[in-house]
Amino acid sequence: MIEVKCVGRGGQGAVTFAQLLSVGAFYEGYYVQAMPMFGVERRGAPSMSFTRISKKPILIRSQIYEPDYVVVLDSGLLCVKGMLSGLKQKGVVLANARKEQSISVKGVKSCFIDATSIALKEFGKDIVNTAMLGAFAAYTKLVSLKNLYKAVDERFRNEDMRKKNKRMIKLTYEKCLEKI
Repeated sequence: MIEVKCVGRGGQGAVTFAQLLSVGAFYEGYYVQAMPMFGVERRGAPSMSFTRISKKPILIRSQIYEPDYVVVLDSGLLCVKGMLSGLKQKGVVLANARKEQSISVKGVKSCFIDATSIALKEFGKDIVNTAMLGAFAAYTKLVSLKNLYKAVDERFRNEDMRKKNKRMIKLTYEKCLEKI
């Protein structure tokens, strides 16, 4: 079973990240689970979401305490105590950060993608969840672009929003492939 923790700030789309990832993985034939965890429910406050992906039925119904992957939507959260806690020994951190802002994550495999620049260009806002889906798909090869696009089509009704989100997924997918 693959366990993913997504950390972000309220309004960046951590919950939508988990939902879209689980739907895309479901289309790949996996059993999935997606769940949010809210603290203070306000824009800008730290938030988390969790996704489980498995070839077998998932019987666990708890928060994820030892993720295989931590996807970070805001690089400032890498410094917040507990955001990377429990990451498995061979776990990976995928973080939204500009190269010059990249923070060394000691003893952990990591990949930094500047998803913010892509989101600002596409949306004019720092909503990087679908961009980081592309990075996750490229790094893990667990979910195809085709199935992430199907998840986006289900989630967003507005055709323009679907196109922009698919472009963001594809751009970060390609950028991540260049780095790995």
